[in-house]
Amino acid sequence: MEQLDGFDLKILSELQRDGHLTNNELSERIALSPSQCSRRRTRLEAEGFITGYQAQIDRQKLGLDLMVVISVTLATHNRDNAKRFGKLIASLPEVLEAYALTGEMDYHLRVVTPDLAGLSRFVNDVLLPHDSVQHVKTSIVLDTLKSFQGVPIPERMKG
Repeated sequence: MEQLDGFDLKILSELQRDGHLTNNELSERIALSPSQCSRRRTRLEAEGFITGYQAQIDRQKLGLDLMVVISVTLATHNRDNAKRFGKLIASLPEVLEAYALTGEMDYHLRVVTPDLAGLSRFVNDVLLPHDSVQHVKTSIVLDTLKSFQGVPIPERMKG
């Protein structure tokens, strides 16, 4: 964090809100020249602070109406089994996010499917038959109270 100044943090904040911003637009928002914005953006990308840009897609417009949080317990707890499970998850486009956890369950997955039949196929034909999986628990998302809007940028250094 020491290598980031207030302008860098403002750039990160603005680009997180709108990754489409040109350097001219960015310069107007943070009061820095377009060439400085360009250099700083390039440095922030090269140093890994900015890891990529992507469009936010409305899943429901694509017919993916059901969002589910799935908790998974592995059959055995060893490195090979975890690798097999990780390889499975990486190959499944329905899985939006996957987290290895401490506690009662080993993994939480955020999954989208078109409907309940799609969820049933995903759980019964993909997850449960896999040799690394012992137990699966599904929770259907009823409403999204807050979705990912970016990571918090420290305010104390932005000013």
